[in-house]
Amino acid sequence: MVSRRSPWGPSCSRVRPCPVGCACRDVRECDPGSSTHRTNGFDRAKRCAVGRDGGRVTAALAGLLAAVLVLAACGGTGPAQEDADPDVPVVLTTFTVLQDIAQNVAGERLRVESITKVGAEIHGYEPTPRDIARASGADLIVDNGMNLELWFEQFVDSVDVPHVVVTEGIEAIDITGDAYAGQLNPHAWMSPANVQIYVDNMVAAFSDLAPEHSTEFEANAEIYKDQLQQILDELIGEVERLPRNERALVTCEGAFSYLARDVGLTEHYIWPVNAEQEATPQQIAAVIEIVEEQGVPAVFCESTVSDAPMRQVVEATGARFGGTLYVDSLSEAGGPVPTYLDLIRHNAETIVAGLTGEDGAA
Repeated sequence: MVSRRSPWGPSCSRVRPCPVGCACRDVRECDPGSSTHRTNGFDRAKRCAVGRDGGRVTAALAGLLAAVLVLAACGGTGPAQEDADPDVPVVLTTFTVLQDIAQNVAGERLRVESITKVGAEIHGYEPTPRDIARASGADLIVDNGMNLELWFEQFVDSVDVPHVVVTEGIEAIDITGDAYAGQLNPHAWMSPANVQIYVDNMVAAFSDLAPEHSTEFEANAEIYKDQLQQILDELIGEVERLPRNERALVTCEGAFSYLARDVGLTEHYIWPVNAEQEATPQQIAAVIEIVEEQGVPAVFCESTVSDAPMRQVVEATGARFGGTLYVDSLSEAGGPVPTYLDLIRHNAETIVAGLTGEDGAA
């Protein structure tokens, strides 16, 4: 479903917006008399410049909007694409994984771009004036939802651009443990089964945007979904070959809940969601205990965070470091995961090789 309203819902549409830098899950959670706000949908405090009047736009926000106007006046709404056809609608996604999935559905009929760059850590991304200008110039905005890009939701309702959340219809999994317990795990794209739902939502949104190409979008989607299902089936088969006590996926971030559920793995992690703070000794100790008790043969970490905490687990338990997994970002064209299909295939092969000890997993 395509919407021109904020995903916060109608109950928040007339409430004072949070200042830039306070990505509150619900704008009603902003206390005008306080400089502390709920950040990124979790109970993590962040300092914000809030005026005592409690109702006026802050100087920071005013400055940001002024910068947007300057950029728009100068035509600086995004990376220069001299050969881009101005008649081709522009779809703006929030991160590179969505960009690649969307481009496979759109084919050549839409130009798909990403707000964040390759290698970016998307949870705590801070939008720039240029990002807002690009959003204003797009024909459709696509985001993941599930509290992933609340940094983006601050201004998406301020632009007159259709907006689609591609996780609509996904069976969500709650985060367990620590201060994040009960929050939605946003990493639904880590399961190829879920991405097939993403694709269907994109087809519907793209068909609304360019109805003359709806048949082509549907055909592209069917081809892509077949590729997704093939990778999923292969991984399920590989996991079923493993001894039951070795069907465990231990990672730095709890980003693999959906994949683990769909292929028959038990998930364990050091921290639930990438955050500013480093892993605590208690978190590391808990994972060490799990690895030792269950005899987990290998552990893994993600590309956008330091693997130092997981290396401590390896040193303490003797488990193998199975390799680096990719979650929040694709790689450059010449890298290991330039497309989403490459990302899922790389992760599947790395997990299986790590758990079985094949291909020199260290």
